[in-house]
Amino acid sequence: MSSETHSLKTSQLNAIHRMLSLNDTTKTPTVSSDGVYNYNDAPAGTSYNQWKILIYDAPCRSIISPLLSVSQLRSRGVTLHLLISTDREAIPDVPAVYFVEPTRANLQIIASDCSKRLYSKVHINFVSKLDRSLMEEFGKLMVQNGCLDMIASLHDQYLDFVCMEQCLFSLSNKKDSYAMINGSGVTDHAMEQYMNDIAYGLLSVMGTMGSVPIIRCARNGAPEMVARKLNQLIAEHPSSSHGYHGSKPLLVILDRNMDLITPIQHSSTYQALIDDLLTHNANRVEFTMNPEGGRRAQLKKFDLDADLDPFYSKHKFQPFPEAIEANGTELQDVTSREMAIRSKTGGESDPPSGDPNAKKQLEMHTSILQAVMNEVAARDVPQFFELEAALASGQYKNDSAKAKAEVLSLVTDPSKGNVEDKIRLLIVFCLATTVPGSDITMVSEKMAESLESKGLSVNEKQGGKNSSSGGHGTLTKEDRGKLDKGLKAVAYLKNLRSMQMIPSLSDAVGDDYVSKGGTSSDLLSSFMSRATNQASGLLAKATEKVSSMLGKIVKHHSTRVVENLCEMKPNTEDDEYLYLDPKIKGDVDVKLLRNMTRAPYREVITFVIGGGCYSEYQNLQMIANERRNVTYGSTELVSPCEFLGQLGKLS
Repeated sequence: MSSETHSLKTSQLNAIHRMLSLNDTTKTPTVSSDGVYNYNDAPAGTSYNQWKILIYDAPCRSIISPLLSVSQLRSRGVTLHLLISTDREAIPDVPAVYFVEPTRANLQIIASDCSKRLYSKVHINFVSKLDRSLMEEFGKLMVQNGCLDMIASLHDQYLDFVCMEQCLFSLSNKKDSYAMINGSGVTDHAMEQYMNDIAYGLLSVMGTMGSVPIIRCARNGAPEMVARKLNQLIAEHPSSSHGYHGSKPLLVILDRNMDLITPIQHSSTYQALIDDLLTHNANRVEFTMNPEGGRRAQLKKFDLDADLDPFYSKHKFQPFPEAIEANGTELQDVTSREMAIRSKTGGESDPPSGDPNAKKQLEMHTSILQAVMNEVAARDVPQFFELEAALASGQYKNDSAKAKAEVLSLVTDPSKGNVEDKIRLLIVFCLATTVPGSDITMVSEKMAESLESKGLSVNEKQGGKNSSSGGHGTLTKEDRGKLDKGLKAVAYLKNLRSMQMIPSLSDAVGDDYVSKGGTSSDLLSSFMSRATNQASGLLAKATEKVSSMLGKIVKHHSTRVVENLCEMKPNTEDDEYLYLDPKIKGDVDVKLLRNMTRAPYREVITFVIGGGCYSEYQNLQMIANERRNVTYGSTELVSPCEFLGQLGKLS
């Protein structure tokens, strides 16, 4: 079997299919190596495709949405899918599958539904473990209502996480996790419960994968709290596994505070730019297209599935200019093949050979690329990306005066970027340099003065979710609010910096890697040459704006940590990080393992407490190869502006 067959997403899909089969394990769908399910091989009338109603709460809906479309649910016999909090009519001849969090409110609603006998039977599935006290309370309630006979089955599913792709997940219902963990008003009890929730979420991940991991994390702080709780939970809950297959992956638990640059800086790759510049959530992207000629703007909505969309799978991690070029080339090839076939058939509209959806998918990506390009051009995103990358990679380490001058020039230019673009650059400047705090304060004040006195001109260009909407010489109420929150975020980080509570510049700098084996200048020259040969089209229009997005790729902090742990390099994190094995009581002394043979890790799960991002996920795939599969997870996936908003709450 391929590594994808054992992936977290495929395993979660298998568990949900069992749940929708009323937990009948005698018939499961067949799965191809690319994760495509065959729904048509079950006898009619079996539990596999028996008519049923699916009732879920909002967190469980977020789990199912990226995995199963409406048509796929219908093929499994789900005729209706409804939120548990809504008013629902009785359908007494059909069973209901409940998929909810084990909360007192949900249990009361289920008991009420059963007492009204809305459905023929109920199959109750809790996304995580039902606490014993709540289970006893629920049992008493069902007996009092005289409806205990309504329950056909009850299961703890251990599925409390959201899978966006084969190697990408987040925990469910953990919004604003960085602000929650780092906020000053959080009580010890609330923090303890939050760490418990994260540990249970990771227990769901490991149970679904059917794996007992080696757990590594930095000592002290949230990662160690979660690691120790998880270690104990795995030892106490062997039944939580959906099918242990004997593998022993490496689970690395990291703290967001160890790298605050990655989630805030601008990116250069296709998928990360979609998440940054457009409205993107649960694999759905939305944006407004403003066509020329005075026609009305159109709201576009597309579902992106990297596991089923060949173009997206191949190019999501590539620099944006290369994705543009690939889209034009592939669309031209498909169109040429289509025209050749039609010429042979006398112009009849027979579908071309191959995938009939290929052209439709490529045209969808043309629209998305155009929307991203509009934002990139309107806000001069490449300039912010280029300067931030230079700061983060230490290019100004010995010339802080030049760094300050270039940052000041860009954040006070009214024609460049919007409020959040400028704040994000200022934050990278704060985190990636050793300039005195007074310099950061000065740049902040100059930026604010510039915004207040000149307003923003970017609003006159094509705008998206982060664009300004004011005019020259004015700052809208919305932008003023963003500026105030942004300055609070800068003040918070400046305070952490002064107390040495964030890593130094040397910790943020890694080795440079050049994509596709060429030098940055070679790549740029090659791209420019190809682009100038196209007299029209998006690639030709993009050349001037996005060419600086080609070049070197730098390993982020998480990538270097995970690589050191995988390769067991001495005098690195392998010596310093805690080593926990749920099958061994107590901590393991890593230095004693030096004299033992340790097999290389084939499966690696990297989990970030406090929020993750697409650029970090993408960067970690640098160390994945045919012998190592790297899965990335976090308490939540946040866009740069969402993370900026959380920082602004902490001043």
